[in-house]
Amino acid sequence: VQLVESGGGLAQPGGSLRLSCTASGFTFSRYIMSWYRQAPGKERELVATISILGTPTYADSVKGRSTISRDNAKNTVFLQMNRLKPEDTAVYYCQRRVGNYWGQGTQVTVSS
Repeated sequence: VQLVESGGGLAQPGGSLRLSCTASGFTFSRYIMSWYRQAPGKERELVATISILGTPTYADSVKGRSTISRDNAKNTVFLQMNRLKPEDTAVYYCQRRVGNYWGQGTQVTVSS
């Protein structure tokens, strides 16, 4: 199982970023996928989850500003983040819930 995140970077407050996580080594369409984030000095927190059928759930902190989606043909899960805030600054991780597999993370920094 391999999960590779990309799409992080520096964004201004109010801006947008689209994170991607490309999976390999398993049948992607059969698994629930999640995005987590970890800010410096804080615990890792769940940001969003998408079910096998594509049903999303969100943390209150990103609800209404973020969209999780998946493309099973491309073995990829996305996190579109809009109206970014400085408190969104964190390393963002992709997770396959079953088996607790993680990617290496991608840094998101929101700053003017």
